[in-house]
Amino acid sequence: MKIKKYAAIDIGSNALRLLVSNVISFKGKTHFFKNTLVRVPIRLGQDSFTVGIISDKNIKRIIKSMKSFRLLMKVHDVEGYLAYATSAIRDAKNGTHVVDKVFKKSKVKIEIIDGKKEAKIISNTNIFEIIDVEKTFLNIDVGGGSTEFSILSRGKQINSISFKIGTVRLINQGFDEKIWEQVEKWVKKNTESYSKIYLMGTGGNINKLHKLSGVEDSRPISYLTLNSIYKKLTALTYQERIVELGLNQDRSDVIIPATKLFLKILKWSGAKVVYVPKVGLSDGMIRELYKNKT
Repeated sequence: MKIKKYAAIDIGSNALRLLVSNVISFKGKTHFFKNTLVRVPIRLGQDSFTVGIISDKNIKRIIKSMKSFRLLMKVHDVEGYLAYATSAIRDAKNGTHVVDKVFKKSKVKIEIIDGKKEAKIISNTNIFEIIDVEKTFLNIDVGGGSTEFSILSRGKQINSISFKIGTVRLINQGFDEKIWEQVEKWVKKNTESYSKIYLMGTGGNINKLHKLSGVEDSRPISYLTLNSIYKKLTALTYQERIVELGLNQDRSDVIIPATKLFLKILKWSGAKVVYVPKVGLSDGMIRELYKNKT
């Protein structure tokens, strides 16, 4: 048995995440297990999608986070890492300045990736080790600044796209209303040829919605259940969602537009349920890193 540790740093629009995974080679097979996940709630999208730049205050917070992540990786004896920045930093006018300054202060090298690469990495996770490869899925990864869509059929990615419509953008009106029409058109066009299609949701919001639904981990959330949760969420205040549902402060507001987005996609695609494999960008990054190292 050989065990290696790799790390993935996901710098999103609503939070920064460090995932440390154990990659185990045993009897000719490779297994990926999550070891440690650290999430730091820094809403970079609040800066990027309203004033167009990442503030000095948040740059300092990123630097502190990266210094902490670097120490954690050292403690875990990580053999390699990837650090990717997504929508908030790639859309910020000072995005390049941010990654340069962070590297200078923390020695953590960050790469700004586009939406297409983000969608590809997400679809390369261990999804098909969890779900039925015979089914056709519309995979949706809802982030703070963008949402990635991929058609997955028989274990392969058929098509993918990224739209600038995310939860932080939605609560800050940092998007063009016409994007809703573009999303609807793309979803209908790319799902109409399939007699039956299922939704697959990734990201923190759908993971939390799955937990709130009370269904078993392997079971999907139905449209009716999701709509019932949406009504419950909107009936509560921001504070009540934190206290009564146990939501984090940075989750209590964005979970509502995320739920609304999933309900719209269910309607447009004709799907009846959402499967939640609980994987995302960080998991795909670990696999990409392992592939590049071997």
